[in-house]
Amino acid sequence: MQMVHNNKIYVCPMHPEVRKSMPGKCPGCGMDLIPEERGNEHTKHDHQAEMTNPAMAKQMEADMRRRFWVSFLLSIPIFLYSPVGINFFGLNLPMPIPVNWLLLILTTPIVFWTGSIFITGAFYSLKAKKLNMAVLIATGVLAAYLFSVLLTFIRPESETFYEAAALLVTFVLFGHWMEMKSRRGTSDALRALFDLVPPKANVIRNGKEVSIPSSEIGHDDIVVLRPGDKVPVDGEIIEGESSVDESLVTGESIPVAKTVGAKVVGGSINLTGVFKFKATQVGSETVLAQIIKMVETAQNSKAPGQRIADKAAAWLVVLAIGSGLAAFFGWYFGAGTGLLTALTFAVSTVVIACPDALGLATPTAVAVGTGLGVKHNILIKDAATLENTSKLNAIVLDKTGTLTEGKPKVTDVIAFNGFTKQEILNYEASVEAGSNHPLAKAIMEEAKRQGAIPLESISKFESIAGHGLKAVINGKIVLAGKEKLLADNNVGLENAREILDRLAAEGKTLSLTAVEGRFAGIIAAADSVKPTAKKAIAALKQLGIEVAMITGDHKGVAEAVGKELGMDRIFAEVLPGDKAKYVKKLQDEGKFVAMVGDGINDAPALAQADIGIAIGAGTDVAIETGNIVLMKSDPYDIVAAIRLSKATVIKMKQNLFWAAIYNILAIPVAAGVFYNSLGWSLRPEISALLMSASSIIVAINAVLLKRIEPYLKK
Repeated sequence: MQMVHNNKIYVCPMHPEVRKSMPGKCPGCGMDLIPEERGNEHTKHDHQAEMTNPAMAKQMEADMRRRFWVSFLLSIPIFLYSPVGINFFGLNLPMPIPVNWLLLILTTPIVFWTGSIFITGAFYSLKAKKLNMAVLIATGVLAAYLFSVLLTFIRPESETFYEAAALLVTFVLFGHWMEMKSRRGTSDALRALFDLVPPKANVIRNGKEVSIPSSEIGHDDIVVLRPGDKVPVDGEIIEGESSVDESLVTGESIPVAKTVGAKVVGGSINLTGVFKFKATQVGSETVLAQIIKMVETAQNSKAPGQRIADKAAAWLVVLAIGSGLAAFFGWYFGAGTGLLTALTFAVSTVVIACPDALGLATPTAVAVGTGLGVKHNILIKDAATLENTSKLNAIVLDKTGTLTEGKPKVTDVIAFNGFTKQEILNYEASVEAGSNHPLAKAIMEEAKRQGAIPLESISKFESIAGHGLKAVINGKIVLAGKEKLLADNNVGLENAREILDRLAAEGKTLSLTAVEGRFAGIIAAADSVKPTAKKAIAALKQLGIEVAMITGDHKGVAEAVGKELGMDRIFAEVLPGDKAKYVKKLQDEGKFVAMVGDGINDAPALAQADIGIAIGAGTDVAIETGNIVLMKSDPYDIVAAIRLSKATVIKMKQNLFWAAIYNILAIPVAAGVFYNSLGWSLRPEISALLMSASSIIVAINAVLLKRIEPYLKK
């Protein structure tokens, strides 16, 4: 078990994957690790503490910006007074003191203050026995600076490399500043989630209503909400009713009616009435906190491709230093050039080979991709999921609640043998009054709508498992349920067979009614397909993905829905516990499979799938179940998640290719391989510029991922 210093974990604002239990320096960049304060879950639930890391990261970005501008301003006279500036611009500026002494004075604060993060980063990296970008930068800067200092003291009139050291620090600081700005920019949606929690809330304490910080709300506290108030924590309404806007949390644009017993989720907005609710989840337990944690984890995780890039970067450090040494010895001892020329090629080689772009290749794309996902209510757990979703070639979708609304509605009421529709609804509603079955609820709602209530008095109620209900209503025996229930009680269906077959073929669920042994009528209900389901299935097929539907419904109902949606395969009459077997069946066929379900009953299948996608809204979302959570319960978001994954992977590959090919081509040029044949050579400061330009190109290319946004919408 990891012990932490003062109950804190310390992270690097620039490399969030660096997490330490004690204060110190980041081995990657040398920055001071900042506390990731989340409070003690058991004693305090401080939502605002979650913002410590973003706030500190913003301060660190400001520090990086300040370092860059100081370095940039000092580098201007350094460049103008350098041999390059004099030779290139033909400047003949007044020199108050010997030029090399002036350059020494101007360069020293750049190396040891603005560039100190690279030197300390290299120290801690070497201490940890790691080779990374900081080692290369520090090597290049110190080699150019220290050799120039040596020449200043022993040969004051010699050409030096002060401008190389200064410009290398300046360009790299600019690249790091842009990276931090890019990382912080992709967290806008995440920070917006923090702002959903109101700073204060009204609670009942000792029989009185008092205002307290939202962070101090505890379990079972009674919270009072008035129109316009934000819900501070998750809870259950115990008094009053209202309509609540949950769009900022779940993405659902239509306000939700709330009455006693209904759940409310932190971050939503009370619109109309006054109500009280009991806090059930607070602090890190709330849906909002889980969403934030999920997004943070995703943005701080590494994709499989990044792990390969990290290993390549470590070897590239060895290659760069080795190439620099080879260039020096080759030119100085092999070609017999002067020390200055040999060192120029060596420093240029080390500088241009910095694997900065390689290190940025996938993290920037992941940050932008997950940020876009949050913006569109698509929560992706980690970078590996973001990358692997692009590989999907088969998807299994649960029917109820995923493709359909999950709330059946009565579509037909057909009366027989002199009974009226009102009587049938009245009898059925009376029998079904105590049931929680979705069909029973649909019948109750239709009875209320048709005015077929009040309900009759019931006696001798009997539930016949799997078949229906039997009761005595006003002295009459009433049956309500499946066809087999009526057949077992010798009730003939007379001329209803054609109608029954037609309704079943339409995928409707039927409840048959009999009164005193006489067939009375049929109530048919259907679970309506979600508006975007058909379009989503068509889009998935266009992406070359095989689409299967899985359900516990009867085969006829399943086939009717599947035919309407254009499914490739249909698995019907499947028990919840057996759904994982059908996912495994597709995997055994060599397919990379996603399972899409509500995240609760489908948990085994979601776990079995290569990618588990939980679809649901508000407090019903089982965030821990799926690799991806679609907050809006919109099937088309499945398509959006896959398109986002594919676009992100393309950016990753483009960035990795550019970073790799750049180094492959640049190192030989900087080492002077083509100097004698083509006259190609690079000064260290030009190498620094090109190296930083490579990193900036990678970051800009990642940001261009935002152009995929229109394709994430319906």
